[in-house]
Amino acid sequence: MTEFDLSTLASIGPAEFNRLVKETPDPQLAEVMAGEHRKGILDKIFSRFPELFRPDRAGSTSAVIHWVVGGGPDGSSDTYQVVIEKGTCTTSAIADQDPRLTILLGAVEFLKVVSGAGNPMMMFMSGKLKAKGDLGLAANIANLFDLPKG
Repeated sequence: MTEFDLSTLASIGPAEFNRLVKETPDPQLAEVMAGEHRKGILDKIFSRFPELFRPDRAGSTSAVIHWVVGGGPDGSSDTYQVVIEKGTCTTSAIADQDPRLTILLGAVEFLKVVSGAGNPMMMFMSGKLKAKGDLGLAANIANLFDLPKG
């Protein structure tokens, strides 16, 4: 089984992460994301959002986005908060502000979206990704971050 070793995850870049997610079968991704390393993986991924943020594309965007990632142990989910304001991006595992947008998706779909290995629009159309709130912002999220494509 492909392992999402946290030390490896910390050292690989977006392109390598894309390859890892693409090459790992969905059931194995789901198993890893329902296991003991889930929080560490999610924390690491969300810690990279500010590095991948493109303030040159954000303009005057001001938004609080909640990501609700399902597929946890016993069907649980985790909510992370991304705040875009004044050309900066911050993240937190504590969702303490009212969101302009909430994105709900399973753990496998989340990995595919953030790695660039999945098409968020197709996931939305097929119901694998749900968005509540500002759908215009939802459609523009990929442009705000420097993620690998395909």
